Amino acid sequence: MLMKRLIVCLDIRDRQVTKGVRFEGNLPVGDPVELAGRYYQEGADEMVFYDITASAEARPIDIDMVREVGRRIFIPFTVGGGIGSVADMRRALLAGADKVSVNSLAVAHPEIVAAGAREFGSQCIVLGLDARKTPDPAFPSGYEVVVRGGRTPTGLDVVDWARRAVELGVGEICLNSIDADGVRQGYDLVITRRVAEAVPVPVVASGGAGNVRHLRDALVEGRADAALIASLAHIDGNSCRRLKDELRGWGIPMRQ
Repeated sequence: MLMKRLIVCLDIRDRQVTKGVRFEGNLPVGDPVELAGRYYQEGADEMVFYDITASAEARPIDIDMVREVGRRIFIPFTVGGGIGSVADMRRALLAGADKVSVNSLAVAHPEIVAAGAREFGSQCIVLGLDARKTPDPAFPSGYEVVVRGGRTPTGLDVVDWARRAVELGVGEICLNSIDADGVRQGYDLVITRRVAEAVPVPVVASGGAGNVRHLRDALVEGRADAALIASLAHIDGNSCRRLKDELRGWGIPMRQ
């Protein structure tokens, strides 16, 4: 059985890690490089760094920060926000990132995603997919893709878009439930499982983790390959090593 992963997400604004609820009310948590070093020591399998204002401010991702993180940790890490071209992808990867995450860019310019996959390999391209539940029958999965922090609907069905992104060359999907984000009542297991069963690439469950049982549910019932956490680490101070030990107690194969 493939090993499951525990990934820490660091949303960054003005060179500070922040945490909010449904992408709003973000409060500062700490320095991203210092926190990265701490989470690395505490057993995180991977990390994701999102520069949450780069795209809105029409500026590139903070490459100096990417370099500093690359010197501090020795596990795979993904960067997103401010990625608007294949050249931006190249700069981030050369600075030390192992993967780049694309979200709004993939919807607006899918040809750039395909070009990035050809240039660097699918393993380097992660689709950030924000999903919102909808009763509209126009969306067969029951969920619509939204962009720009959940503010802009796209008219795309979540499962259909996930399949299309894989066809373009995406090698992993980070599926975030806008409705559950920051609420800490558990991941949206319905759409997580639907996407995981629809695509042949790893799916990371994101949005809603409030305790270790939520992680277990995402990995087992949601069929996710990895669970992404934020508040569990930033606010509660949970060690990834301890969380993984508890998950192993449920018989879930976690990376050492």
